[in-house]
Amino acid sequence: MTQFRKTQDNIFKICIVVLSVIGLFVCTAILFPQVRQMIIASMHRELDMSLGIYKLLHSFAMGGIFFILFLDYCVLSNSGRKLTNIVKQEMKDCLSEIDFRNLAKPVFILFGVYLLGASTMIRSNFLFRDDIWRSVGGGRAWLDFSRYVTEFLSIFIHADTNLTDISPWPQLLAIFVVSISSVLLVYILCDRKINTAGLLASIPLGLSPYFINCLTFKFDAPYMALSILVSIVPFLFVSRKKAFVFCSIISLLIMCMTYQAASGIYMLIVIILGFQGWNSRSKPDKNIISFFGMAVFAFCMAMLMFRLFLMKPTTYDYGYTSTAMHQITHMIPGILNNIKDYAMTINNDFGFTWKMGIVFVCMLFIIKSVFSSVRKKSLAFIFSVLMIGISFVLSFGVYILLAKPLYELRCLYGFGVFLSILCIYIVYDYKKIAVIGALALNYCFFVFAFSYGNALADQERYAEFRIGLLWHDLSLLYPAQNDDAMILIQLENSIEFAPSIKNIAKHYPIIERMVPKRLGDNWDMYFLTHYNHTQNTKMNNLSDFFSSDEDDFRTLNLPVVLDSYYHTIKGDENRVLVVLKH
Repeated sequence: MTQFRKTQDNIFKICIVVLSVIGLFVCTAILFPQVRQMIIASMHRELDMSLGIYKLLHSFAMGGIFFILFLDYCVLSNSGRKLTNIVKQEMKDCLSEIDFRNLAKPVFILFGVYLLGASTMIRSNFLFRDDIWRSVGGGRAWLDFSRYVTEFLSIFIHADTNLTDISPWPQLLAIFVVSISSVLLVYILCDRKINTAGLLASIPLGLSPYFINCLTFKFDAPYMALSILVSIVPFLFVSRKKAFVFCSIISLLIMCMTYQAASGIYMLIVIILGFQGWNSRSKPDKNIISFFGMAVFAFCMAMLMFRLFLMKPTTYDYGYTSTAMHQITHMIPGILNNIKDYAMTINNDFGFTWKMGIVFVCMLFIIKSVFSSVRKKSLAFIFSVLMIGISFVLSFGVYILLAKPLYELRCLYGFGVFLSILCIYIVYDYKKIAVIGALALNYCFFVFAFSYGNALADQERYAEFRIGLLWHDLSLLYPAQNDDAMILIQLENSIEFAPSIKNIAKHYPIIERMVPKRLGDNWDMYFLTHYNHTQNTKMNNLSDFFSSDEDDFRTLNLPVVLDSYYHTIKGDENRVLVVLKH
């Protein structure tokens, strides 16, 4: 038997060597510009149109060489195999210490809470942003943003390479993943203890206005939720150094390849765990410093690997965003400006009630930290305030370093995790006033989720009414559809909010960013022309990425052909300007 195992091991090593040689040869060949040009040419893409692919192939080749050499070290060398065995054993030890059966019930409890909160949103059946073109065209396009895991998993979730609208299945998956994330976050922060107060305190993770907006995406929601889960999982292995570092790097790479907006969650948890250990002296200071060092090393290593080997640089001329970072000479003022914009965005989004609730939770965090501290009270006060400030900044993730960060709602769900951490901290093993304060804020988020879902439904009904009238008038004015003639339609303004949304906005301004205005987005126009079988009609909104190579019909003094209560239509034979009235 021993001889058989040795023979088997030798055959395995030979196979690894052969595959490594082939892999290194291929990767090295791709490093040559001529080879990359041939690959792009075989893809029937013009080189000047494929600069991103050209650079990405080079990064993939470098990453492939790095991965092959690392794999050879782990498999072929004695020290590498020893390290691999240690990591595997440490991971087994950590997992054996977790009673997963006791985690199942809390997961299903939170699943019910989150599902109830998202019920009106799911019921609205609203095609949101990118859902519009994916439901019609079936394309994915996540590779353009280096979301390789999302691209891969979408094939399994949709059981096809062509995407179709299978809602609410992706949203149910997302809610389940977020439920697991909440339970694990409570489990990690509360010294492996789970209680009802802690579970309810974690609600902002899944029902903050920012993440409930993410759940609206029928196609993206599961991967946004997965980015949160993989940022939390490494802390199940925090008691074993090598397993923790390994799992952190792998998990952070997966996060980067699902949705990069979660890039700050990992360091948020690192900060709070380090603060807990320092404030209570439950761990020696040198152990806390060691933990910080390992976490920062793992985070920087994962970000560096993603940046060098996996990230596809993106720059958009139409003002959307890019992956470009601030120059070194402008890094500090650039970061400070991003922090200011981030804070102002959240301040403008949140109503007075929410802001007072957040201030109250922050005050309770400081009070608990000071009174429960075994350190000097003044020092505990300073560190607790710093903890809140640093955590707030980290909640924006690596976007804080970008020259042009994105402040869309789907990019800010790290703030909900930040609130969850504060709420979980103050309700764990503390007075009832803390529980009441945290749950009051979370109840506000829970109730708002119902308002949001109903607002989506109201907006959809109002928009369908307005769109139906517009399409009816256009069909009467331009009844003949000549396949050789393209009718160009430009829209000025968009369909305004329904009255119920204007009412909600009085106290919750964020609703006007959460609910899109119909006919204000060119993806919306793309859907309508296909939905109504008028593909020879091209529609553009003048305020949304208007192409400069087309004439602005507002300058042409087109004659008015119809003026109604809801819109004015101007045009000639194939040029139409629609002015939507508020």
